[in-house]
Amino acid sequence: MGAFKKPHGGELKYLYLPAAEAEAEKAKAKEYASWDLTQRQLCDLDLLLNGAFSPLEGFLGQADYDSVCKDMRLADGTLWPIPITLDVSEAFAEGLSAGQVIALRDPEGVLIATLEVGDVWAPDKAVEAEKVFGTTDDTHPAVHYLNTIAGSHYVGGKLRGVEAPTHYDFRLLRDTPAQLRERFEKAGWRKVVAFQTRNPLHRAHQELTFRAAREVEANLLIHPVVGMTKPGDIDHFTRVRCYEHVLEQYPEQTTALSLLNLAMRMAGPREALWHAIVRKNYGCTHFIVGRDHAGPGNDRNGQPFYGPYDAQELFREHEEELGITMVPFKMMVYVENRAEYLPADEVAEGDRVLDISGTEFRRRLRDGLEIPSWFSYPKVVEELRRAHPPRHQQGFTIFFTGLSGSGKSTIANALMVKLLEDGRRPVTLLDGDVVRKHLSSELTFSKEHRDLNIRRIGYVASEITKNRGIAICAPIAPYAATRRQVRDMIEPLGGFFEVHVATPIEVCEDRDRKGLYAKARAGILKGFTGIDDPYEVPENAEIVIDTTELTPDLAAHRILITLEKHGFLR
Repeated sequence: MGAFKKPHGGELKYLYLPAAEAEAEKAKAKEYASWDLTQRQLCDLDLLLNGAFSPLEGFLGQADYDSVCKDMRLADGTLWPIPITLDVSEAFAEGLSAGQVIALRDPEGVLIATLEVGDVWAPDKAVEAEKVFGTTDDTHPAVHYLNTIAGSHYVGGKLRGVEAPTHYDFRLLRDTPAQLRERFEKAGWRKVVAFQTRNPLHRAHQELTFRAAREVEANLLIHPVVGMTKPGDIDHFTRVRCYEHVLEQYPEQTTALSLLNLAMRMAGPREALWHAIVRKNYGCTHFIVGRDHAGPGNDRNGQPFYGPYDAQELFREHEEELGITMVPFKMMVYVENRAEYLPADEVAEGDRVLDISGTEFRRRLRDGLEIPSWFSYPKVVEELRRAHPPRHQQGFTIFFTGLSGSGKSTIANALMVKLLEDGRRPVTLLDGDVVRKHLSSELTFSKEHRDLNIRRIGYVASEITKNRGIAICAPIAPYAATRRQVRDMIEPLGGFFEVHVATPIEVCEDRDRKGLYAKARAGILKGFTGIDDPYEVPENAEIVIDTTELTPDLAAHRILITLEKHGFLR
């Protein structure tokens, strides 16, 4: 079936029930088993129900899933490059059977849709990662999500929409495919070129998109993703305010801004095709594909996951079938002697090209340095400075990890006192034992509950960091995947420093005041970290401390020096 090419296009699959049927479904859903949707599932469900993922009529069943992973096609031959799956826990999956109806609810318990179960299966995630993302390296954010966050089982089936997810932000900028098509028709826009972005727009982007629209004689849709992007990206609230400022720079009545509640996978070439299909469903005729489109950066060996033009090459292979025209990204550079932006291939010998890389821009923003007006618009820079102040004004988290008895709590207390003495930010210590008493008293020491305890600590620390305070966390945190989840929660909001207290286990045992190691070695205490439960040593901790070599005071001082070096203290 994978070789059969079915033309792309056709009517939108709007999956919401009529009002009267939706009310009846709500009443019946009280008797159904319920699944609380994750953020990514809620994004996917939103775009399934409103037709953005047409021709899909639900989460993929196993035959479609296998075909998409292998051949980028549904089982009937339709081009579709990304598996859209409902992942659930093994415990939930065990209670399901074909033909059963389940309720899909948002985090507040609101019924969004019901799903008639078709297939339930445990996927081979290594195969999915290799086929869809071209790698099993979990430094790829989607591979990491697949292996450590997504549920172990998938549920496929058709959807019946009951109530659209509620968005309280930027409501006038959120359009369904049908609404955006209607806007284009009323405005008389026959040709529309879409620009996908997950970053703020600067002057080069404005020049690029303006030229792209003019080149193909089309109107322009700026269509940024506001669902889930790459961990560490600038929040969408800040980005949308920036987009609204940049919109003022285009000629009137030529450009529209609309928000897309998509959960990106950062799947590079496959994702470019996916983005194009979605934009076609929204009524666009052209789509800008950039250099390393939807690429997640480098792998653990420092090599790019995808080639710079892989996405454009794959798009060209399927352009006719897709029915939407690619507009290749043209790198724009600022030519100082001409005082204008030009495509890089139009720069003449002797022209003086100025450039600020993304890394350099973030450094200037972080350090409060000048950002020239030729690079970005003053209003955009103002928004970014407001949301992302210099590091010495940001919050941060110090996350200690190490064996029991390694000295984590002692160093954490010493550090807390020194930071309180400094007095420029509020400081909170989230010690492992204290958190267990006040936040996690009902939890056991099973792996599942240990992970939950660490995620709770991470959530509290993220809120402290977001509000520009200092969080000091001192749990054992033995598992690398959970530590990474905490990092991903916090890094978009401020600083994050992992401190591995690498005191040898022999020293930890000698210090053991409670006799825990002795009980563990005697088999009285089960699942004790370092004895009969593993401690996964951090590979890339910002700071490594061995307390057999440093006193707590000197260890705390070393952390302060690191904070000063990175600009978080002055």
